[in-house]
Amino acid sequence: MQQFEGKKVIITGATRGIGCAVAAAFLDKGATVIGLYRNNREAAERFFASSREYKDRLFLYQCDVSDPEKVALLYGEIEEKFNYIDILVNNAGIRRDAMLAMMPVADWRMVIDTNLTGSFLMSKYAVHLMMKKKFGRIITLTSPVAYLGFTGQANYAASKAGQIGMMKTLAKETARKKITVNCVSPGFIETEFLDGLTDEQLAAYKKMVPLRRFGKPEEIAHAVLFLASDQASYITGAVLEINGGL
Repeated sequence: MQQFEGKKVIITGATRGIGCAVAAAFLDKGATVIGLYRNNREAAERFFASSREYKDRLFLYQCDVSDPEKVALLYGEIEEKFNYIDILVNNAGIRRDAMLAMMPVADWRMVIDTNLTGSFLMSKYAVHLMMKKKFGRIITLTSPVAYLGFTGQANYAASKAGQIGMMKTLAKETARKKITVNCVSPGFIETEFLDGLTDEQLAAYKKMVPLRRFGKPEEIAHAVLFLASDQASYITGAVLEINGGL
């Protein structure tokens, strides 16, 4: 695996779950990590404390990626401090589950705004900074729910399917600028994202997985690092499934 010394990486949702594992992996490989979190300052402080050895290469910012004004201001600060970025990992995501007929409109909008619009806004501004070097990697964390559809997750499934469609379009738009755009599609991963599911639901979901286990965040981080590496320079517009055979 290529080292990432000197590379500047933005990761949304960087202080918990998969995002935390991805950030730790990039730091371990020498990258400068610009990690975003929405409002859990306690988790951000824990992550920073656990990464103290990399404190000179770890910068955490609070930002709601669904807010256009806040994202624009954030990128202004990033450009002023770092000039350009090399890699963007769109990891921030939320769930608000309910049967579609009973789903509050606010929950629909919140999931779409965070998962899909957030990926759009972060990618939009990232492309401008990547153009400075005519190089970039954009990697978005999507989900098999995009095409499987799970009961009670119409908003989440729609947001994840939208991410894939947006990725495929952006990959074509940026290819000549040597910016690759791909998705990683994790299945059931052992993170806080599974909180709220009952023991019965967890057991049923595990039975769906041919490998009969849930994945670990580090297994997703390895895939993200590969797609960000020079070895993946001919991969764009692709969805890498990491789901235990789901």
